Amino acid sequence: MNPFPLRLQSARQRAGMSLRELSLAMGSRVSHTALNRYEKGVMKPDGSVLVELSKALNVRTDYFFREPTIEITEIEFRKKAKLTQRELKSIKLTVKDEVERYLELEGYLDAQVSWRNPLAGRRISVPTDIEWAVALLQDEWDLGSNALPNITVMLEERGIKVVEIEANQAFDGFSGWGNSSIPIIVVNKTFTVERKRFTLLHELAHLVLEFDERLEPRQRESLCHRFAGAMLLPEGVALRTLGPMRASLTMLELVALKEQCGISIQAIMARAKDLQIIGGEAYVRFRKRVNTDQNLKLEQGFGAYRGTESPQRFNQLLCRAASERIVSMSKAASLAGMKFAQFRAEFAVL
Repeated sequence: MNPFPLRLQSARQRAGMSLRELSLAMGSRVSHTALNRYEKGVMKPDGSVLVELSKALNVRTDYFFREPTIEITEIEFRKKAKLTQRELKSIKLTVKDEVERYLELEGYLDAQVSWRNPLAGRRISVPTDIEWAVALLQDEWDLGSNALPNITVMLEERGIKVVEIEANQAFDGFSGWGNSSIPIIVVNKTFTVERKRFTLLHELAHLVLEFDERLEPRQRESLCHRFAGAMLLPEGVALRTLGPMRASLTMLELVALKEQCGISIQAIMARAKDLQIIGGEAYVRFRKRVNTDQNLKLEQGFGAYRGTESPQRFNQLLCRAASERIVSMSKAASLAGMKFAQFRAEFAVL
């Protein structure tokens, strides 16, 4: 089967373009009617049109002829009401393309990492279930009970494909499955490192937790929030640092924990409430202050995590494949989704 019609449609939708918009992006050299016929497979473009299509859609020409290998299923979107259907489709197709290239690269190196859910079969019904679930996950993954360093690396080492994309502020992230068995987490690249870390773990919760079917969606979201907070600020760390039964917390303490653990001040306060370190009244006072102080709401000028948080494994595998000549430089550039000259400049072999 010729993959071109489907790949053209995917590239166009990934770019968020209508047929008319794509025609305009090509200087109206090809009409929207002809583009529609390309997508239906009743017409084929010549070589010069193919080049124009690749430029307008910002993909390599070989993209159009790569057989699709993955279907993303069971997607858990966050804040999906604030995104248009076109935006959601674009995000999904962008992720699909990146994961396809990731899996192809793993295949060349025989570097697949199998996925196993250590919490499978354990039902989550009430908030306190989250605490034992986190403790079990820490033990199964040998994470210890202290603050986590690079969460993305931790997830990649255990078979989860992590993809960062640039999206508008309405999009936090989502989790889902490729080919019904490959776990995928997507996060907004433009967010602060603390927000990315929280989102990664919130989406991990959607992948590993099995909820009581009686729980409503908002209750599940709340439990995923608690899971992320518990992973970033384990109970032992919180109690050792803040102590039990506090009437209030100081900003100095909160900033220090934020910088140490990579968790936002607002998430620290929510965690302190969950662990009953502070009471409900203290938490309400804090929320009122946040709602009247834009700098505090955005946490501008209130410290920052000192570590990094970004995917690394794909580039590491790509460097190995290119330097060991397991794939050609041209193929490596295709896997990276980059033009050949740009790839050679950024991935120079010493």
